Amino acid sequence: MSSADAKPCRPPLSSFWRDLPREGRLLLSVVAFQFIGTGLVLPFWVVYLHEIRGFSLDTVGLLMALLSLAGFLVLGPGGVVIDRIGARKAMIASLLAAFTGQLIMAFATTVPVAAVGLALVGSSFGLAWPASQSMVATIVPSRIRPRYFGMNFALLNLGVGVGGIIGGIVADVSRPVTFQIMYLAEATSYLPALILLLGPLRHVGGPHRSEPHEHATADAAGVSYLALLRRPAVLSLTLLSFAAAFVGYAQLNAGMPAYARAVSEVSTRALGWAFAANTLVIVLLQLLVLRHMEGRRRTRVVVAMALMWAVSWLLLSASSLIPGTLGASLLVAACASVFALGETLLQPTVPAMVNDLAPDHLRGRYNAISSAGFQAASVTGPPVAGLLIDRGLGAAWIGMLLVGVLVVVVVSVLWVEPQLPAAANGVGQPADVGDSV
Repeated sequence: MSSADAKPCRPPLSSFWRDLPREGRLLLSVVAFQFIGTGLVLPFWVVYLHEIRGFSLDTVGLLMALLSLAGFLVLGPGGVVIDRIGARKAMIASLLAAFTGQLIMAFATTVPVAAVGLALVGSSFGLAWPASQSMVATIVPSRIRPRYFGMNFALLNLGVGVGGIIGGIVADVSRPVTFQIMYLAEATSYLPALILLLGPLRHVGGPHRSEPHEHATADAAGVSYLALLRRPAVLSLTLLSFAAAFVGYAQLNAGMPAYARAVSEVSTRALGWAFAANTLVIVLLQLLVLRHMEGRRRTRVVVAMALMWAVSWLLLSASSLIPGTLGASLLVAACASVFALGETLLQPTVPAMVNDLAPDHLRGRYNAISSAGFQAASVTGPPVAGLLIDRGLGAAWIGMLLVGVLVVVVVSVLWVEPQLPAAANGVGQPADVGDSV
């Protein structure tokens, strides 16, 4: 174990806001408000499309698949666009697409109109992640990026949680106008960030300006996605992103509710409380977790996350032993809570590794590749969970997740760690990271 591992540097949390550039503070200031809007509609997509607009469930399933597919398809060209025009302009394009898409959804009474709205919203999601990560990397120093990503994640969850509570109060299937109001409010929630990017932040997040020979060297090495994936550290991080998302978010959002309802027989109300517990743990513990992550190898933090997720899936499995009982509901809530603790380790870690590894002029592509790993998992994970659980193979599904957790550990320690520069792994000086890649 290195000295950095043995004696991690842990500056006080108060230093984060003091050290954060003004531009970083402005970006953080609108996160919670924006995601209150997201929380308003996030739980009600299927309800709105099926019960309010009258689309059949199979049509709704195709429309929701379009939402994810659009986000995945935009990643490749999106990364190139970010590198060419800059992260700020890409973020503006993403916000405009989301704003327009949600406006369309508020009045979408036919399938083609809803498809256009969902395609815009999905593509905005796909572009927003790599654009925002690249924007953060251009204005936030490397040494405090993990704290920024963690703080952003906590504020995001706070917004989604508050929005979900408000949405649950406002939504009324007997009054379609309540859903329209929520979608209009969701569209409005993007305006503060848009105003910031067009005003106070207009001077940051442009394309990387470098000497001509730098791009000549980069072009000689190749800047296509295939060329980047030939770089061992990039390929291993992409695999890590996919594996972590496959056994993590893809299952929490789809497999866990399906297992809890079909196998553990918990009520929808208990399931709602489980997700509320998940959000609460993130909001309450993210800052504390950030404090204890400082100076530690990020790959080892990923291992700790994987072990927590293994515990969470074992708790979910235990709930099937006492189906339909209060104990089963409590175990499902415990699963979601322990999973949330793992989330607080993941979100400040993988984005920091990617952005400390990326050269400035390829930052958009690096973030797009990492995002593609997450998106691919979100597309493939839910069908696998549905297939196994629907056929009474819940135990096999749990076993698959535990094997997947082991894969995350092995990839992180035996593949990513040896290939990752020390600075990108959180234990070296951040200078020159990316330039050597």
